[in-house]
Amino acid sequence: MTTKTSSTCKIFSFQDYKSSPDPIFEVHSECLRPCPVPIVIDNGSFQTRAGWACNVEDLSTPRLLFKSVAARSRGAARSETQIGNDIPNLEPLRWLLKSQFDRNVVVNFEIQELMFDYIFMHLGIGTEGSVEHPLVLTEAPCNPLHCRQMMSELVFECYGAPQVAYGVDSLFSFFYNNTQRCLEPPHTGLIVSSGYHCSHVLPFINGRLDAVNCKRVNVGGSQSAVYLQRLLQLKYPAHQAAITLSRMEELLHEHSYIAPDYLQELEKWRSAEFYEEEVHRMQLPFSGKAAGAVVSVEERQERRAQQLRRLQEINNRRREERLQQDQERLDTLLAVQRLLEMGLVEQFHRRLMELNMDSAEELQSYIHKLSISVEHSRQTRTEIAELEQPVDEGDSVNEMDPDFSEESTESEKPVSTAQPVFNMAEYHQLFVGTERLRAPEVLFQPSLIGEEQMGLMETVQFVLQQYTPEQQGELVNNVFLTGGNLQYNGVKDRVERELLAIRPFQSHFKVSLASRPALDAWFGACEWALRNPPGAQGWISRQDYEEKGGEYLSEHCASNLFIPMRISKPAPRASDPPQAAEPPTPTQQPLHATTPESAMDTVPAPASASESGVPTSTQ
Repeated sequence: MTTKTSSTCKIFSFQDYKSSPDPIFEVHSECLRPCPVPIVIDNGSFQTRAGWACNVEDLSTPRLLFKSVAARSRGAARSETQIGNDIPNLEPLRWLLKSQFDRNVVVNFEIQELMFDYIFMHLGIGTEGSVEHPLVLTEAPCNPLHCRQMMSELVFECYGAPQVAYGVDSLFSFFYNNTQRCLEPPHTGLIVSSGYHCSHVLPFINGRLDAVNCKRVNVGGSQSAVYLQRLLQLKYPAHQAAITLSRMEELLHEHSYIAPDYLQELEKWRSAEFYEEEVHRMQLPFSGKAAGAVVSVEERQERRAQQLRRLQEINNRRREERLQQDQERLDTLLAVQRLLEMGLVEQFHRRLMELNMDSAEELQSYIHKLSISVEHSRQTRTEIAELEQPVDEGDSVNEMDPDFSEESTESEKPVSTAQPVFNMAEYHQLFVGTERLRAPEVLFQPSLIGEEQMGLMETVQFVLQQYTPEQQGELVNNVFLTGGNLQYNGVKDRVERELLAIRPFQSHFKVSLASRPALDAWFGACEWALRNPPGAQGWISRQDYEEKGGEYLSEHCASNLFIPMRISKPAPRASDPPQAAEPPTPTQQPLHATTPESAMDTVPAPASASESGVPTSTQ
């Protein structure tokens, strides 16, 4: 991947990763006996991960990892839709890509159904009409009621799953890392997660999520990738087509870093020595033949010979085509003349009219001219075949055929050696310097891309201010970083530096990074399913779904909160007669919600997560 031309020059090439279709696995016997094993699905907005909650070594990792996108053209059949790894290269189909997410909330359940079909088919689920395995699904923090209701309806009504459990991906990751570090529950900490579309700050107190003080920042990996693409396209306008979004995501994952002090790091890049040592040169594909390269005498002679041979071939081909056309025309006219010789006068005159001729004399004249032309062409072809020899370089092209003139070869004249020479490889290189730290900095300074909202650490400070000093001390003693967008080098040092400026003098805090920020959510959900078998606290059965509604949530240590919300009836008007109050029937159920706005605000919550301002409580 890396080629060093000197001690300070670093040249890299784009990997241009192309996915291969996922195989269709067979269900292991351990996943069926003594009872069906849960299927764990980390439904991420960038990547979906699916596998089995099983202690078998071969099944301890996700079986499927694919991009959460589907490509289907307008009007195409459902079977023609490409999902995830079925799309080898995203760039040609990017205008067709669809996702089930709006920010981090599932809203397009038609695409979500296609995702489930893809997962169950490749995991080897072959039961007719239903999925007999319980499901563990991740959802957004403070997921809206309608989204969970539609998801439960899809799971129970479409797939007939026996049970389902919902949990927050970052809380699953927090749970998994705490169990790996052997920390005793209940856990308390401040979870900072960042994904593809947005980031969250989630306070976790005494083993439960404090949903009222959860905050979301509408900046994630996608905004950083688009910002990096814009920077490089402005810097290299000649290579705009080569600066694709997929390559920018590769740059973010492999070459970007977060500076502990952004302004101080930019000052370092002013130094020429520092620039030469730290700049990453990304080599773009290019052709080795340069327009301004020096052409030797031998190469010019070879090009001239190839040009003349090509012209000879074209000339011979045209001569053959002309001879064939004349022969066909002559055969047609001779056939008409034979009609006159046979005494078919009416047919003869009819054919003359079709040929736009007036008399037999005109026909005979055409036959005579074509006969001479065909005979001459045949003699010329025979002479060329007998006497053909290589054409000298000094021979004129005009001597070969009058149809070709000197103007026809002007476009292929040899290149002048006086043209300037430059390094084509270097011309097709992207010098990625300060862009390596400017793109990830969007997470801490959204104003760089014109977003009027707080950065990640400002949001952390705002959340901490909602608690007493004692609670703040407990939260900052376990600051946990997770999410696929927090895999940059230096992110932990940056958070520690910012916390040092936020916290009082000589106060203590501890920052830890997830062992696998992008995968720990799946491993945490798998660990939770192993410790809580179906039927335990946290699982929703079909009976619960039918009795309590699709928005019902059974709480557990990694789930959202379930907040019952009663809607009072409107007060009767003065003109209406008084009615006796009716006692509630046992079958009446209150409406429920998990959005924290019902507990923290007195105004109605926005209709969707994307309509709220930032910093806001997550929808």
